[in-house]
Amino acid sequence: MEIVLLVVHMLLAVALIGMVLIQRSEGGALGIGGGGMSGFMTGRATANLLTRATAVLAALFFITSLGLTWLSGAKPHERRSIVDQPAKSGPAVPGPAGGATGGSPATGGTTGGTTPAAPNTPTTPTTPSVPSVPQR
Repeated sequence: MEIVLLVVHMLLAVALIGMVLIQRSEGGALGIGGGGMSGFMTGRATANLLTRATAVLAALFFITSLGLTWLSGAKPHERRSIVDQPAKSGPAVPGPAGGATGGSPATGGTTGGTTPAAPNTPTTPTTPSVPSVPQR
């Protein structure tokens, strides 16, 4: 349902843009492009028809906008912030140089005579330190 309404909404948007661009300017642009219209409808009747069609398209566009908003709010979404996500297990530690990797405890030790490095844990000072200002 949401996809159908979205397609209708997009078609209305394109039609509304086209309808606004078709309308004759009533001022500005120093009279450029204001050639006379002869034929089926008079200038006033054409203006009334385009104005009403634009109003209908605008109303339908507004209704589909509200419908899409309602449909998107009707679905239960789990809204989570990136701040609320659990922290990673620790910083990534690169393996030892030379491509040797540490073995798992299940295989009975290490391979290549190396042991995996322990993750770096930041140390915090036990007492606050006061910065010293060099004297001249």
